[in-house]
Amino acid sequence: MKKRSSTYGIPFLALAMMLLFALGAHAQVLNKPTPADNPNLAGNSAWTAACASASFNEYFVNFTWSPPLVASNNEFILELSDANGYFSDPVELDRVSDKNTVFDFEFQFALPSDIRGENFKFRVRSTNPAKTSPASDAFSMYFIDYNSPLLISENGNGTIPSGGVIQLCGGGSVTLKPHNIPNASSYLYNWYKSGTLLAEKSESITVSDPGMYYVELDYGSVCSGSANTLSNTIEINTGTSIGIAITGNSSVQVCPGDPLTLTANITGMGYTYTWYKDGSIVGGPTVEGGSFNVNTNTAGFEGDYAVEISGSGVCIEKSSPVTVTSPGGFEVALQNVENIVLLPAQTKTLSVTTTASSPTYQWYMNGAPVASATNNSLTINAVGTYYVEVTENGGPCSAAPIASATTTVVSPDSFELVIDYVGSYNSCENTDATLSLSKINAVSNNGAKTDVTADLQASYNYQWKLNGADINGETSKTITVSNQNNGSYALYGTISTFNATSNTLDVKLKSSQNLQITANSTVYCEGGDPIVLESSLDLTNETYAWKKDGVTVDSASEAFTVTAPGVYELTINSNDCPIVSNKINIVPFDESLLVLDRPQTVIIIEGETETVTASGANSYEWYDAGNNLISTSNSYDFQEEGEYLLIANFGTCTVSKVITVTFRDMFSIPNVITANGDGINDLWVLPNTYSRDPNVLVTIFNERGEQVFSQAGYENNWPQSTTAFNKQSMIFYYKITRGGKSLKQGTITVIK
Repeated sequence: MKKRSSTYGIPFLALAMMLLFALGAHAQVLNKPTPADNPNLAGNSAWTAACASASFNEYFVNFTWSPPLVASNNEFILELSDANGYFSDPVELDRVSDKNTVFDFEFQFALPSDIRGENFKFRVRSTNPAKTSPASDAFSMYFIDYNSPLLISENGNGTIPSGGVIQLCGGGSVTLKPHNIPNASSYLYNWYKSGTLLAEKSESITVSDPGMYYVELDYGSVCSGSANTLSNTIEINTGTSIGIAITGNSSVQVCPGDPLTLTANITGMGYTYTWYKDGSIVGGPTVEGGSFNVNTNTAGFEGDYAVEISGSGVCIEKSSPVTVTSPGGFEVALQNVENIVLLPAQTKTLSVTTTASSPTYQWYMNGAPVASATNNSLTINAVGTYYVEVTENGGPCSAAPIASATTTVVSPDSFELVIDYVGSYNSCENTDATLSLSKINAVSNNGAKTDVTADLQASYNYQWKLNGADINGETSKTITVSNQNNGSYALYGTISTFNATSNTLDVKLKSSQNLQITANSTVYCEGGDPIVLESSLDLTNETYAWKKDGVTVDSASEAFTVTAPGVYELTINSNDCPIVSNKINIVPFDESLLVLDRPQTVIIIEGETETVTASGANSYEWYDAGNNLISTSNSYDFQEEGEYLLIANFGTCTVSKVITVTFRDMFSIPNVITANGDGINDLWVLPNTYSRDPNVLVTIFNERGEQVFSQAGYENNWPQSTTAFNKQSMIFYYKITRGGKSLKQGTITVIK
């Protein structure tokens, strides 16, 4: 807004009339908008399709138009159609108000996140005058909100088949569906079979024919490939069931150590066999491996055995299980199955449990029996690999030892400590952080690591360090950091003759100081008083940055003067972490904030009062035609004709309005006067609309058509003498014109 001038009224109106006359010569022409080059990208090619995403969404459209000039308050609006190119409910992409004298410029827009289609168009609309450009050509436009490879599985169950192969036996079908995309039903899809695009567009497809099937999201003819959503491939094979089974009974009982061979019922045809125990593979896959020898000397050989067959022309098929049991079977469980670290001069005890009714024991070290080690426990003081064999000395089966699992006892070459954050920690977001020991590894001379946390963490002596220096009093395995004690933390520990050090963790904590910025106004206008932002903290010795819309605009001014609307904030660099202030939104001034409850032209009855009330501003000033201040309230009572000026103040911004007050005419043009000198109806008096206006000419003719009176700016002063009338009743004719154009005409009867 501009400051109030000392002149207003008629000069402004005259200028407006001149502009209106000039604009009336011909109308503006809004041309069809076209895609434009993005100046922020390499090259100079306009876009041909919009493939937007969260990582890129910046497009430009060129627009040209022809004069005459639009109104100063005009706005150009870039609008987008629906996916079929219709503008019944257009989407606003951009709006500019500073291009009303620029005939060739670019709109910048971001594609809305719900846009997907091949036939979007855009157009430009002006607001004053209200005009609309022709629609653009149709374009493929997609917001790519999912751009990772899809994963497909049977019915979307999340399990991709082994080798990516699904075999259909004896007919049937299978449904393929992606399982890793949210809101899957909201998309269209491109399904392919062996490289050929299929007609299906839904999220799932049911197939029965062999082939290689895969899918991608349908982001249109241009954007689909760039979205990188192409899925894994699932191969569909078909074949015939041949009824695979294991010969013999469905249940077999065998003593430990006795031989047992399981054989498939179909062999010698070049098929491949895979053997399973309790669902896990124990043999194969092997071509012509139609038999399997069960190792009954191993503890836990009992279980359910099955065979799976595959090959050319047959389905992958698994047999029913055969249950193998032992009448004299028993279990052996070593209590120390994890690897054990043995420090110098230490001893450890190994132990075993068993369900054998009459067990005997023999311990082994590195494969050799340990002399006199025939109890259910063994005390060791040397490194090596240990296990125990248990023999059942009763029951229906002959004695056969069952070996336990093995455990490896090692002597470390060194130790390492591993520390980690406890709970949620985000750099420069937390005001405190807790670090703790998470693991102790014993490291052998070949680099192998063994987790010995549970065994040794209570035996260590600890010391926390910050940037390599000891922290006084911090000798536990956990430390809590606060008060912006930022830096690199590590944990040191000692046990026996070993020293160990941990990894380092960087801790960056935000300051607890509260930074606030204030502004003397949040409404920006050209020509208004400056808007100044100030900080609640002293910036004298600080490194700081004033930011507008996230971009640094000043790093030297302790008080920042705003030069454009935007969102402003202040950051202070404090001990590696910024202190971030509140945000202040400086908005452009809008003249429509000033509201009058009456039109700017006020017509009143002479002698009465009309009140005009303004609202929306902080303060008001009313001036008369002599530029005299007559009121500072939000309303004024008008009683006299004339032009008045209202100045409304919005912080540092002002709006000026001219109020024109005229008297209402209470009577029509008279057609009879009595010129007898009695002072009543002696003069022909016209309404205010026609009298005392220098642009209005009043002419009076006698009954013979002779002009007897003519005056511009008629002052209601005819007849000027009663002696001019020589008859009792005379008829005169009048004509009222403005600029040569007739306004009124009629007769006047003068009665003497």
